[in-house]
Amino acid sequence: MEKQKRELWHNRIPPGAASPSPSSGQPPRALSPELGGLSRQRAAHTGRHVISSILSTQGIKLRDKKALSSHPQSRPCRPLYPAIQRHPRFRRLFDLSTPVLLWGGLFTPELWDSLSQRKAPYGWQGLSHQVITSTLSLLNDSESAGLFASSREHPHTCIRCAVVGNGGILNGSRQGLNIDSHDYVFRLNGAVIKGFERDVGTKTSFYGFTVNTMKNSLISYRDLGFSSVPQGQDLHYIFIPSDLRDYLMLRSAILGVPVPEGPDTGDRPHTYFGPEASASKFKLLHPDFISYLTKRFLKSKLINTHFGDLYMPSTGALMLLTALHTCDQVSAYGFITSNYQKYSDHYFERQKQPLIFYANHDLSLEASLWKDLHQAGILWLYQR
Repeated sequence: MEKQKRELWHNRIPPGAASPSPSSGQPPRALSPELGGLSRQRAAHTGRHVISSILSTQGIKLRDKKALSSHPQSRPCRPLYPAIQRHPRFRRLFDLSTPVLLWGGLFTPELWDSLSQRKAPYGWQGLSHQVITSTLSLLNDSESAGLFASSREHPHTCIRCAVVGNGGILNGSRQGLNIDSHDYVFRLNGAVIKGFERDVGTKTSFYGFTVNTMKNSLISYRDLGFSSVPQGQDLHYIFIPSDLRDYLMLRSAILGVPVPEGPDTGDRPHTYFGPEASASKFKLLHPDFISYLTKRFLKSKLINTHFGDLYMPSTGALMLLTALHTCDQVSAYGFITSNYQKYSDHYFERQKQPLIFYANHDLSLEASLWKDLHQAGILWLYQR
């Protein structure tokens, strides 16, 4: 039975205005930079690193070695699945039958009819049937169906994943070794690495984004060090389908051609993702998965306000919950904690900037969820 559970866990290829911070009491002020033009449109329509190698190449100090030895990563694996089963609340919330990724093998007329009833990112209402079908037809093999290339890569071991947010809590954290020691490392949006290796590591296995958040990050954080999207031979990109432009960019990236229409017309995807135009490099979150995560884990009160059409879980939340549905053991770094006011908004900012609570996300709800998952032993949340 336990072997069957492991196989299920690893091979789940399934058939502008900001909300006030919790204590400010101030009225909304501005939309999150993540929204950009997309918000206006929507509003208008409603391998594990070898530790010795890292130590020798980065010159890690003794205190960093001590931090590594005390981290949960250095102890025997404690898979999150049993912890979920033991917890009365999370046992009801987690549904491992929900498909995480969308690929051509799942596309049916019934799926089109179902998702056409909901707006993006939860569905395809108002989106082009031709664009959706032509994009999914390119994600047509088993590699597109699963996050990891093959469970045979880790037949008898625990798959450990680190999800690295961009929170200011990581500045001075000296967590780079711990992060890079995981089997897989997820990063997102403005993932600045150069100059912060000791705090955030260097390894990137998955980079998650919407086209909107990626492009806005390249604009907003260019002067702070985010001049290009992470690239690498073994790196994979996780598209979050927040609008038609994500499907258009994904299709063009696989075909190696400029984006033919929409706000990104003329963009050459290889400038973002490198010259390797292979479908195996790209993953696409399933709209049903995003809907499931929102309804079960992050059902915000904002949904019932005039900001309801703008609301969706943050990119970081979607990446962390994706890892929790695909990995054995998950560590979260750079995510909001109860003492967030001590730190800057992002770890790469040269001067401290306050964290702003925007209307398109519910960071207070996310913070509460991470705390509860940490206390339940389902994930390990880095805190200071």
